[in-house]
Amino acid sequence: MTTPYTRIGGEPTIAAIANRFYDLIERDPAYADLRAIHAADLSAVRHGLVRFLTGWAGGPRDWFERGQCIMTLHRAFPITPALADQWSAAMTRAIDAQPGLDPDLASALAKALDHMAHAMINLSLDQDAA
Repeated sequence: MTTPYTRIGGEPTIAAIANRFYDLIERDPAYADLRAIHAADLSAVRHGLVRFLTGWAGGPRDWFERGQCIMTLHRAFPITPALADQWSAAMTRAIDAQPGLDPDLASALAKALDHMAHAMINLSLDQDAA
């Protein structure tokens, strides 16, 4: 069975998408609110996103073997529908900018990641305490 990881070109492609995503978060004012909930240094989250997406897409699962849950890791953050929309929009742009991706696969990846981003909305947090 061919995985999405293999079909998109493996870790180099995933790393390019993740880095483009965080470049957008850092530089595009449309994502200012999303950028504001991240640490000043994005190195660790860039690496983490590459490792997560690698395993999620069917590649090496070292990120998952640490026993962490992506949903649980994000519960501490006040993720609003607007932030989920920003995350999804930036990720879709990062995927769409990747040369050579099959358009149907790119669309499927973006749709699945959009669903994941919106599943992380956490309106139960006290927004004043966050």
